[in-house]
Amino acid sequence: MKKLIAVLLAVLLVAALAGCGSTATSDNNTNDQAANVTATYKIGICNYVDHPSLNQIVASVKEQLATLSTENNVLFDIIEDNANADADVMNQIIANFIAEDVDLMVGIATPVAMAMQAATEGTDLPVVFAAVSDPEAVDLVDSMDAPGANITGTSDYLNTDAIMDLIFAADPDAKTVGLLYDLGQDSSTGAIEDAKAYLDKKGVGYIEQTGTTAEEVMMAAQSLADDGVDAVFTPTDNTIQEAELSIYEIFTEAKIPHYAGADSFALNGALLGYGVDYVLLGTETANMVCDILVGGKDPATTGVMTFDNGIATINTETCEAIGLELDSVKAAFEPYCTQIVEITTAEEFD
Repeated sequence: MKKLIAVLLAVLLVAALAGCGSTATSDNNTNDQAANVTATYKIGICNYVDHPSLNQIVASVKEQLATLSTENNVLFDIIEDNANADADVMNQIIANFIAEDVDLMVGIATPVAMAMQAATEGTDLPVVFAAVSDPEAVDLVDSMDAPGANITGTSDYLNTDAIMDLIFAADPDAKTVGLLYDLGQDSSTGAIEDAKAYLDKKGVGYIEQTGTTAEEVMMAAQSLADDGVDAVFTPTDNTIQEAELSIYEIFTEAKIPHYAGADSFALNGALLGYGVDYVLLGTETANMVCDILVGGKDPATTGVMTFDNGIATINTETCEAIGLELDSVKAAFEPYCTQIVEITTAEEFD
């Protein structure tokens, strides 16, 4: 028995020593990493609403900041939240960021950027926005080249004429186009006016339907289907995008192609999403954050970044369901796009 106890004690002692050795190695690694960090920056990221394109931006910003952290021997301490399209929640998140004494705020989409601008007016707290369709129109910046204050960022400005060209490339005989959007979305205002001007010039009729909730958007979509429009256009409208999974079957059953201003619409069932690469947009947003915090750039003189608008994403399942031949659609679109991407219906990007 004494020998058994002695053996057990020896085993326990070895295990304890091994554990101590492991902890010491871990502490040394942590200390080595800490020794390399020259500065720590606290960043608050607020997403406007949970949907694929905006989620892509947030993920891309965080991924690039992690890379830049290593490259620059700094630490980016990120606080992330989502307003879920609620203005009160959004303002509380921003107030929390300020109370946490963040060094910079990142606002995803126009409503968040505008709220951050209002909350930091007259201060030098930097704000970098992402995916704001028309920063000048909503008075976020004095100009795209020289923002003029503490705020700058990246824009997903939509070339409306280009996406309207795609509608008529696929269907030259289209007589009526439905315009589906949320009146309260600043990102839609200019694009809808551009679409009307394009259609007026072409002599093509249009029917407007709007909605501010998922239920209203479904009713609006059904109304356009009942009216028998030849196609439906939606800009980079977050409200409509949120509801896309609920409405795409309405258009599919009516054999009506839905054209929209972001690839997330096509992911969620629309025939086509047209616009920018949101992963790239997120990467460049992070680069801008680093330039300001680490490189000392002034947001007031850091121009807003825009991107190529020529990526057409086609939902192949929807294309077949509404009776279009994929190769013919791609051939019709090709002269108007820099790239054509095929996708199938899903809730989120892989």
